[in-house]
Amino acid sequence: MGQVSLSGSPNLNLPGSATLDGGPVGGAIGGLDSSEGADGLSFGAVLKNAVDSVNAVNNNAGVQINNLIAGRGGDMSSVMIAVEKADASFQLMMQVRNKIVSAYQDIEKMQF
Repeated sequence: MGQVSLSGSPNLNLPGSATLDGGPVGGAIGGLDSSEGADGLSFGAVLKNAVDSVNAVNNNAGVQINNLIAGRGGDMSSVMIAVEKADASFQLMMQVRNKIVSAYQDIEKMQF
């Protein structure tokens, strides 16, 4: 699969890639790194890196807001674009989270 991009939001390299948002992947969330895929990328590492990317976009928007309020430059339109990018990234992350929780609940309901 290829790269997914929502006009300025973090780029996510889907399976078959060793990076997320152009950087190397490291670390994991809550011990989820125990099962690595064929490319050596764990599910926990992918989630952690996605959350870090969304956090970086949010932090960038916060910095731009603070700079505008303090009068250190920046214009309203670029600040609003940064805020909308952060909002879209967060909403996308929440939808992915909802799908993961739903899949987990479906697996939990299975009887073996």
